[in-house]
Amino acid sequence: MSVSTLASASTFHYSIKMIKEEVRQLVEHGTVSRHQPIYVLCQYIPPREWVYVECELERCDYLLRDQIGDLIASECWDND
Repeated sequence: MSVSTLASASTFHYSIKMIKEEVRQLVEHGTVSRHQPIYVLCQYIPPREWVYVECELERCDYLLRDQIGDLIASECWDND
């Protein structure tokens, strides 16, 4: 592995806020259900980036078997 490969690999950073926003959009578009486990998100994130997403989720105490709805628990409903 070259130095440039290591440098480019280390530029990926996903904050939990960014992950939650992406997941919210996937749910709103009907791509995923809030009742599915978090690990199904790996189908929509490139494998080399999934590693960083998974690390951020673990850092924030989310398990891959948790429901996607746990990531977006604080939704605002317009029709209430």
